[in-house]
Amino acid sequence: MSRYFQPEIETASREEILAIQNEKIVKQVKHVYENVKYYRDLMDAKGVKPEDIQSVDDIKKLPFLSKADLRDAYPYGLLGTDLKNCVRIHSTSGTTGKRVVAFYTQHDVDLWNDCCARAIVAAGGSCGDVCQVAYGYGLFTGGFGLHGGSEKVGCLTLPMSSGNTERQIQFMMDLGATIICCTPSYAAYIGETLAEAGYKPSDNKLKAGIFGAEPWTEEMRRSIEQSLGIKAFDIYGLTETSGPGVAFECEAQTGMHINEDHFYAEIIDPDTGEVLPEGSKGELVFTSLDKEAFPLLRYRTRDICVLTREKCPCGRTHVKMSKPMGRSDDMLIIRGVNVFPSQIETVLLNEGYTPNYQIEVDRVNNSDTLDVYVELLPEQFSDIVAENQKKERALEIAMRTMIGIGPKVHLVPPHSITRSEGKAVRVIDKRKLHD
Repeated sequence: MSRYFQPEIETASREEILAIQNEKIVKQVKHVYENVKYYRDLMDAKGVKPEDIQSVDDIKKLPFLSKADLRDAYPYGLLGTDLKNCVRIHSTSGTTGKRVVAFYTQHDVDLWNDCCARAIVAAGGSCGDVCQVAYGYGLFTGGFGLHGGSEKVGCLTLPMSSGNTERQIQFMMDLGATIICCTPSYAAYIGETLAEAGYKPSDNKLKAGIFGAEPWTEEMRRSIEQSLGIKAFDIYGLTETSGPGVAFECEAQTGMHINEDHFYAEIIDPDTGEVLPEGSKGELVFTSLDKEAFPLLRYRTRDICVLTREKCPCGRTHVKMSKPMGRSDDMLIIRGVNVFPSQIETVLLNEGYTPNYQIEVDRVNNSDTLDVYVELLPEQFSDIVAENQKKERALEIAMRTMIGIGPKVHLVPPHSITRSEGKAVRVIDKRKLHD
């Protein structure tokens, strides 16, 4: 029998969920219009007033927000309450331009903790578990999000943060951690390090892992599950909407349940902005229904996915989103072909290689180049050049079949690709495509 953290809402009927959403959206649009000048100006420019929004069906009348808007409004332009009501900020990693800073009232933090608690219980967590949080703490939302959820469930919470893998393993083994929360690439690295130290998967007490913050494939899931002897669960979130816990996997592992009482999801055509019917593949858009400090309406995530309302065997009734199938903004266009890093990863794992790889894109004589560096396991490494070249050619053929263009594959020695303790840096794009 499935267990729930808040059964009355997690198993609510479609009608009950809609009633909650309709009540909240009316209040939220009024709140945003009255308190956030930046968004009020966008609404006015579009000729939309709060009274035009009577239910979630009317959300499509509202203007979108993008990451560019968040940068333009930095730092306080999208703040929805007096600063004295805020108790915390978090921020995106900010690889380009200004960082995005999100604000939280205590109410926002409490609701966020509830969402993460739901995810932990869905992964089999309870007050009897030892939950090792190996996401980064600080401005990154991962550590604090899962930490708050873990404490709300009543788990013994190990606030390890990311890195210091030797200490992670010591605490994991000595304190008998049963759930681990981190990025999938770091989970893979912990599994690799345990094996190198002579541990078997059965030597640890882990039963589940909650992994997010970066794209990962089903092949990588299976690899992590085998190396750690666990069931691996996906979790989804954005700093802009609170952090991890916007959506989470249950035991069915056929998509992530969106916490619909707090977030309203739409799928749009990324080019036209048109709302697409259920079951369509498109860009995910979120509206925060009850955030006070940073209440984003129709925020374009750039994540490409599909929503489904098919009945779930776990008993939860909230809509499910597929694992993101790439992003509409960091999709690579190489020689006119759309390439997602996840496609490269799928090939590598199918062919028996590790998920430690790096993609390098450049432009030479006006032509795009695509190089893929793949790290070998110690037992795969060979000093015989011809043997390595044969493996490289085989991978190039497999990748060409998957993505439609042929990359140059380079097999590199074990541990030669820098490990990430946060989000893995998978792509280095050296092309000067923008000013």
